[in-house]
Amino acid sequence: MRRGIYLIEEVDFRPMNSRKPLEYLSWLTRYKDEDRLLDAPELTRGLSIRSRQIDLAGAFYAVGITGHPQFRAVTLWDCHGGWDGGWRQMMEIYDGVDGRLFLSDIDDLRFSAFSRPLGAVRGSPALADLAAEGYAAPFYLFESAQVRPGAALDYLDAVREERAPLLADHGHRPVGLYEVLFCDTEVVTVWGTSLDDHLALQRARDAALGLDDEAEPDGRLLDWSRRARDFLTGPWRETLLAPFPGCRLSPLPAAGREREAAAGPEREATARP
Repeated sequence: MRRGIYLIEEVDFRPMNSRKPLEYLSWLTRYKDEDRLLDAPELTRGLSIRSRQIDLAGAFYAVGITGHPQFRAVTLWDCHGGWDGGWRQMMEIYDGVDGRLFLSDIDDLRFSAFSRPLGAVRGSPALADLAAEGYAAPFYLFESAQVRPGAALDYLDAVREERAPLLADHGHRPVGLYEVLFCDTEVVTVWGTSLDDHLALQRARDAALGLDDEAEPDGRLLDWSRRARDFLTGPWRETLLAPFPGCRLSPLPAAGREREAAAGPEREATARP
């Protein structure tokens, strides 16, 4: 069984125009949905490479109040076939540096983008299997952590064996446990959860700290924080992502996005990052 190879990208938009992430995520989910019908990969003017083996598993709006710069979108890509599949297809477009690489329908929409290749580790579910199951969550916990050089796999082993059962007790399901490739100091994990489970987890930690006497404490959460310091060097951050309607990891179909857009300015006026 081949190792799963994925790609995560964080996209920023400047100036702070809230319509830009909406336009970007709408464009991206629409054209990648069309790619599922392709028989072979192709390089196109304006859309770069089109291939169903380079699969947009998740397109997310970053919940700014949890620590993301505003405004930001995050995308998670599945390279079907691993190194010799979707990854090879992405790399092949740089062979000869075709002029079509430098033309895009979304030129000037994004301010910056930061991509990181990811390698799945033991215990990480295949995104294709989650899609086949129909799994989707209303929120995703996104962890990016700096570890001691060479400690990425050890940290992720500890996450699988110690943290995953703990988070499962609080309604969090692992979606991806990843080593960031081409470096030896970073890991990424992704967990599906609900709003109620997110809130209950925070309150259980507060109670364990003695800061909430109305919730049930879970001291294991503090134990894990201490355990993680055996591997981490900082920075370590967890933030929340909201799946954009129409992506594979969203519980809402694309039609839900169209209905929300039709709600008009009244809805937009109440929107929060």
